[in-house]
Amino acid sequence: MNDRIFRRGDILLPRNLTKEALLPWSVVACDQYTSDPAYWDAVEEIVGDAPSTRRITYPELYLNAPDKDARIAAIAAATREYREQVLETYPEAMIYVERTMKNGKIRCGIVGTFDLEAYSYEKDSQTPIRATEGTVLSRIPPRVQIRRDAAVETPHVMILCDDKEKKLFSAAAQAKTAAPLYDFDLMQGGGHITGWLIAGTLAEEIEALAVSLGDADTFADRYHADGKMPLVFPVGDGNHSLATAKACWEACKAAGAPDTHPARFALAELVNLHDDALEFEPIYRVVFGADGDALLADMKAYYPALTDGICDGHTFEVIFGTQTRTVTHPHPAAQLPVGTLQTFLDAWLAGHPEAEVDYIHGIEATKKLAQGEHAVGFLFDGMEKDDLFRTVIFDGALPRKTFSMGEADEKRYYLECRAIR
Repeated sequence: MNDRIFRRGDILLPRNLTKEALLPWSVVACDQYTSDPAYWDAVEEIVGDAPSTRRITYPELYLNAPDKDARIAAIAAATREYREQVLETYPEAMIYVERTMKNGKIRCGIVGTFDLEAYSYEKDSQTPIRATEGTVLSRIPPRVQIRRDAAVETPHVMILCDDKEKKLFSAAAQAKTAAPLYDFDLMQGGGHITGWLIAGTLAEEIEALAVSLGDADTFADRYHADGKMPLVFPVGDGNHSLATAKACWEACKAAGAPDTHPARFALAELVNLHDDALEFEPIYRVVFGADGDALLADMKAYYPALTDGICDGHTFEVIFGTQTRTVTHPHPAAQLPVGTLQTFLDAWLAGHPEAEVDYIHGIEATKKLAQGEHAVGFLFDGMEKDDLFRTVIFDGALPRKTFSMGEADEKRYYLECRAIR
């Protein structure tokens, strides 16, 4: 395998990079606001008839819509139209990104391509690029249906690295000596984003520094992980999208595609785990179609040691209607509260097909949804970001939807594209 698993690529951006054109173009990740149709209605009003990544992505809110096939066909057609009429190619490039959040913090990233031959979403994978959370295999086929006929991809995937000395990102910041490619406010409270082109010798330097992150001796020493294959790039956000890209590449490979085929690579943003603006937030749960008292009683039956109130162990706030109950599992088998909760919910949902669970970003959003009829919300403590590498190295992928890199409006917005056909 070529060591350059993070590299330059032919990046596509709209020909019109004015602030006015980019505001409707750039839309938040499709897996956000999945229980909030008002958010996506507002997006539609902002976009109107303008070129927009809303037309080449599929908000998960609509995955079960009756016109799903028509929506997917429209996405494929829009990707072809945009590739020919809207997008311009920046060959062999990366982009250095600074995203200013609404709290004023600036998160830095490098947009480039990742080699899917170096990635696996299997729980105990030893590949350099790995999933950090469990992959729900049933979520891949609908996404494959969307991607396989698309002419371009646009990523919301964010991949992490352990650049503690910030050598890689200090080098990338040298791109700021030139004028930015784009510089505009993101819609719907997403803050501000600025991007600078990286090419030539600076891109070569960044590729070399990325290779050095996978040094086996440094990895073994830092994590006391002798005998384990280096984890270089854990997936922070968008694992199911990356898993979809992997599935599509495997299909292309099986059909005889050459190693140089564009489907072998996926565009994503690289983010430093040590970025001061990067914050890990828990992803909470809301169960719809459930009675709060009955669900809590079932949880106590599933975990007989579960006690009311707060004590040592895994504590949960259970919210339904106007009520909030606090319970604690004092002797959990799982390492994280989300693991304790998800184990119960998976078993409970298997016996209650009338109910469904959604994964919610933000305490207030969870509380609001849990106040609805037949809805039950769960709040709990999240994982510290400094525990991520070690946990994945030694325990494998975490329970699905364990953490979020920021709240919903801090997620990556679709912006850059790349040809995949």
